[in-house]
Amino acid sequence: MTLFALEGVDVFYGKAQALHAVDLRVARGEIVSLVGRNGAGKTTILRAAMGLLPCARGRRVLEGADITGLPPHGASRCGVALVPADRQVFPTLDVVQNLRVAQVAHRTSRFGVDDAFELFPRLKERRRALGGSLSGGEQQMLSIARGLMTGPSLMLLDEATEGLAPIIVESLTQAIQGINRQGVSILLVEQNMRVPMRIAHRQYVIETGRVAWSGTLDEARQARERIETLISV
Repeated sequence: MTLFALEGVDVFYGKAQALHAVDLRVARGEIVSLVGRNGAGKTTILRAAMGLLPCARGRRVLEGADITGLPPHGASRCGVALVPADRQVFPTLDVVQNLRVAQVAHRTSRFGVDDAFELFPRLKERRRALGGSLSGGEQQMLSIARGLMTGPSLMLLDEATEGLAPIIVESLTQAIQGINRQGVSILLVEQNMRVPMRIAHRQYVIETGRVAWSGTLDEARQARERIETLISV
């Protein structure tokens, strides 16, 4: 059953068209990845999905309802959470305070601080550390945990593992799978195939604002050479 879809979506930055008739879907319980070169349009797709960019044409659909006109806070209240590439951790708030910020507008969320600490034990160890003093990997953990605190049905993860040490990537990958096992669907942006080939159920390859290829994990394995060509610099 489809949880979320973009249907024929065009997006512009001023007069420049960034997305061209993008169609994608995320089923309930799925992890779906978007891969592609830098500047291909992956982050633009997430921003359009969240309502941060308007759809010039096409629509956003969540659980069968047209949410094209909803602003970001409306999408959030409907169960969509965006974890941006720049993390946006509050530097002068400690870990617990950063997490509780998400509860202000989502008091009925089924996830709490203890769930965040179970997902990321490192954050529990650093619970009184200020956001600005955390390492890059710890900030990424905090950003994902804060997104979870909103109680989403769909998480949009933008470059969650980019530039991090392999041991942190492994921890984050396991956490993403753990979130998915709790019934949260995930739309994951990555530049390369490393993480998606491990955890994504389906994949989309984005090239110059268009869907250049899509398929299941098995199909992606069979088309690995073609996909690598599409995403290589």
